[in-house]
Amino acid sequence: MSKRTLIASTVIGAFALAGSAAVSAVELSDLQKEDAKIQAAAAKSQEKINTLFEQSQELLVEYRQVVDQTENLKIYNDYIASLVADQQRGIDSLQRQIDSIEATKQGIVPLMFRMIDSLESFIELDTPIHLEERRERVQRLRDLMANSNVTVSEQFRQVIEAYLVEVEYGTKMSSYQGTIDNGGTEVSVDFFNLGRTALLALSLDQAHAWVWNNDARAWEELGDEYLASTVDAVKMAQGTIPPELLKLPIKAAE
Repeated sequence: MSKRTLIASTVIGAFALAGSAAVSAVELSDLQKEDAKIQAAAAKSQEKINTLFEQSQELLVEYRQVVDQTENLKIYNDYIASLVADQQRGIDSLQRQIDSIEATKQGIVPLMFRMIDSLESFIELDTPIHLEERRERVQRLRDLMANSNVTVSEQFRQVIEAYLVEVEYGTKMSSYQGTIDNGGTEVSVDFFNLGRTALLALSLDQAHAWVWNNDARAWEELGDEYLASTVDAVKMAQGTIPPELLKLPIKAAE
């Protein structure tokens, strides 16, 4: 081979190697770009995975909260249901009472009339303490029973109240003014009653005193030995002197 040919071959070989090296550099660059794309895609995928994981954790927390709320609501609903059932029992009871009101009225109204009649009879037979006041109270009860605007419950309440007032007359010491019939003469007096144990009358000039005899249904004049005690009794009831032992005409129990 001549020198020219050898040089030409060498030059061609050098060009071939240079071309091969250039191709390899292009392919490596492309691989690096693809790898970068893959890495970027992998990073985005990981980011999505992280986001989805966080969302799944939030959903899990929300799910647990919903489960807890559901359980709490179930307990609360059971509680409300028990209250509603209890209220329904109360409503049913009230309805039964309402249904029986008419029957109750039919029984209570005659009873009240009998109570008023008994009260009136008792007052006429009893010691005449505040007699006119008690008679007026009975008449008010009769008027009340004839008033359609007053409920049965209110009528019954006032009848019971009248009985309670009668009870008080037997437990209190009191004094008040009024008149008595002394042998056909009306005399103004100060009354004194010690419960129902004794009912005395003292003339306003404090010169005469009387005691009520419930058996005879009449006033009996007292002797002078009881006059001072009667005066003191009236003063004690009026609160002008302190309570003390007194000599009073008391009928012994039989």
